[in-house]
Amino acid sequence: MLEVVRIPVLSDNYVWLMHDAASGETVVIDPAVADPVLAAAAERGWTIGQIWNTHWHGDHVGGNAAIKAATGCTITGPAAEAEKIGTLDRTVGEGDRVRIGTHVATVMEVPAHTAGHIAYHLADEHIVFVGDTLFAMGCGRLFEGTAAQMFANMARLGALPEDTAVYCAHEYTLSNGRFALGVEPDNRALAARMAEVEAARARGEATVPTTIGLERATNIFMRARDVEELAQRRAAKDAA
Repeated sequence: MLEVVRIPVLSDNYVWLMHDAASGETVVIDPAVADPVLAAAAERGWTIGQIWNTHWHGDHVGGNAAIKAATGCTITGPAAEAEKIGTLDRTVGEGDRVRIGTHVATVMEVPAHTAGHIAYHLADEHIVFVGDTLFAMGCGRLFEGTAAQMFANMARLGALPEDTAVYCAHEYTLSNGRFALGVEPDNRALAARMAEVEAARARGEATVPTTIGLERATNIFMRARDVEELAQRRAAKDAA
């Protein structure tokens, strides 16, 4: 069994700490900063052996160097962004595999938010770490890619088993859901989910991870019928 711990940092980022009790291995996914991550691992008696990066943005790799200095861990990230992530020890691309103990994660290339963005899919555990590609009721901004790429990403991620746990890197759910309701006001699943999200946020609780099944029902970007509709929705959300 894998244990995944959420570490809130900065204003709305989540760093994920994943531990395999059988092997004693621990992986950090997208460390924005180092100290809270090191503290969370130490509190649990875990030793960090790896970092997995999804893309080059500073709020995903900012803690790399300090965590490596403190632990000697190995850092893995997208080959297409190696020049932008100077701390990488291993570069990976589509279909490559990384491991934590006996558990295998397959690399998925999901460009759009950044040109070399990747995700890590642990199929046997029904887990996917998506960085800033897919959010609860949202998707990443198209900083370096196209709506066509993001549409393909949504279709690919949406084809995963519905019980797949989706670990994204930001607490954007409330704003995403409010925007989504304006686009699909008659979506009952969306309205019900938003009521739960509003209550959770009022209690100061996190709203991620989400699941592929929830996103199929309530994510207006995953539900877009074509590239043009996704592009229109993304542009409107950017302007909101």
